[in-house]
Order: sequence, then structure tokens, then C-alpha cells
Amino acid sequence: MTRLLVRDLDPEVVKALKLRAAKHGRSAEAEHREILKQALLGTKKKSFAQVLAAMPNGGEDNDFKRVDDSGNVDVFN
Repeated sequence: MTRLLVRDLDPEVVKALKLRAAKHGRSAEAEHREILKQALLGTKKKSFAQVLAAMPNGGEDNDFKRVDDSGNVDVFN
């Protein structure tokens, strides 16, 4: 792996990096790598099927009865 040295950082940037790293439970160096990775490569997009599969169960079909204007109840079969 290649090493990268960043010089002359503002002390506030270093402080913010360390705070962010602590919040995520990793070292400042690991946090720096993650920031660069996300900024330059982006995050991997999930497919529509993956998003749907990750959705929590919304209940039973009978929980979603539709009532029309006449008051009739339409239950999914």
C-alpha cells in the first residue's frame, strides 16, 4: 500500500478528524482513509432488489384494509 503524508493541516481540521474517528470507533488514520475512500470512490449503490429485501416487515395484509367511499371494506386476498 502507498503511504500519504498530509502536511500543514489546520489544527481545527485535525481536532475534527480525531473527534469523528472516536465517534466511529477507529483511529484518526483509519478515519482519514475512510473519508478519502468515500470522497473519491463514493459508496457502492444497492440494487432495487437489495433495498426491497432490506425493508422491514410492514405487517399482515389484513392490517391494510381499504375502505371505499361507500364504507365497503376491501381486504387483500
